[in-house]
Amino acid sequence: MSMLTPPGMGGKYRITGDKYPRMRRPSGRRRIVLAVIASAAAVGLIGWGTLQLIDVFTGGSKASAAGRAAGDCDRTQAADASQNPQQSQKHSQKQKQKQKPLPKPKQITVNVFNATPRGGLAKKTADELKKRGFTIGEVGNATKAYDKKVKGTGLLLGAKTAADTAIPVLGTQLAGAEHRSDARKSGEVDLVIGSKFKDLTKKEDADKALAALAKPEPTPTASDKKNC
Repeated sequence: MSMLTPPGMGGKYRITGDKYPRMRRPSGRRRIVLAVIASAAAVGLIGWGTLQLIDVFTGGSKASAAGRAAGDCDRTQAADASQNPQQSQKHSQKQKQKQKPLPKPKQITVNVFNATPRGGLAKKTADELKKRGFTIGEVGNATKAYDKKVKGTGLLLGAKTAADTAIPVLGTQLAGAEHRSDARKSGEVDLVIGSKFKDLTKKEDADKALAALAKPEPTPTASDKKNC
């Protein structure tokens, strides 16, 4: 019996040889690697859960779906236009026929009235509009019906026939002005200066707005709306 065998034990419990077996502890480096992997997995799960909560409360998935749908719609319309150029051209011609021809600034007579306590605004504004090509009519203080009662930047007033012709053209010169029609039969348009008026729209911005007004975007057809 080996000296390594405890007294009273033998047989299958007998230890042979002259050395004890070595019991190695787990490597410290392995434990560190396992801990790092577990931490990374936990952080990933927390981040994924946070993103899911954000999508739930902000409707992110719906916005993404809407964006994809809009992109698909644009591509579909572009493909249809390339495949059916004649139909697209006819649609554009119909849009132009529906749109009333816009008058040029020199064809519009503008009456400028000051509804504020500040003096000199009517003449200053009329002079600037004249430089921009408009024809100037009356210039002076507003009537009692509008004096100190126009709260915005201004009021553009004209006949019903001017609602989609002369008034929009003049409106490019004064952003934020209210558009209104009255019972007059004449073609001139009134510009009533309001309490929030500071100055006319910058000429370069007004020119861009006027160009956009002359070439509006075509409205979608019924088939376009159905597909999109």
